[in-house]
Amino acid sequence: MEAASFCSSYRLPYTFPLPPIRTVGNLWKLRRFASYSSSSSISANGHLSASVRGSRSCSKTTSSSSLSSSMRIICGKVQEIKESEFSDVVLKSSTPVLVEFVATWCGPCRLIAPAVESLAQEYDEKLKVVKIDHDSNPRLIEEYKVYGLPTLILFTNGKEVPESRREGAITKVKLKEYVDGLLETVSVS
Repeated sequence: MEAASFCSSYRLPYTFPLPPIRTVGNLWKLRRFASYSSSSSISANGHLSASVRGSRSCSKTTSSSSLSSSMRIICGKVQEIKESEFSDVVLKSSTPVLVEFVATWCGPCRLIAPAVESLAQEYDEKLKVVKIDHDSNPRLIEEYKVYGLPTLILFTNGKEVPESRREGAITKVKLKEYVDGLLETVSVS
């Protein structure tokens, strides 16, 4: 009986601290990145520009006034857009646009990102590739009924190409076959 009362009244004398929270997008990290890159700069409003591998460029925008700052990232040929830009960039485009719906917490989205970037560079003249963040753009997610991530949808002449929707991770080879097939259908019609 003594052991039971000892266990029920025993308290740990030491409390364990929670692990540190990692923040993405603070200006200090951007400045540190800029110091390693020979051709990078940070403007007064917190805009970082860096030239990486010749013609490929990356830029990141942040505000140093708040810890939970909004960021816009453009790396290579894939551009991240918001709901407000969707009409101009996708629906009014003269070239076909492949839209990738992604989320930062989505593992398969991160898995196919290099393949999508490579595809965007390879098809630079024939196809525009953009990505839309699932969490930041709920109206588009609802309008286009995006249920799984990542989702790829091809748009041409302001409309979704029938049967162009693809959900889930895909290899680079299959992605190329998928896009080639879609571009053939678009050019035939």
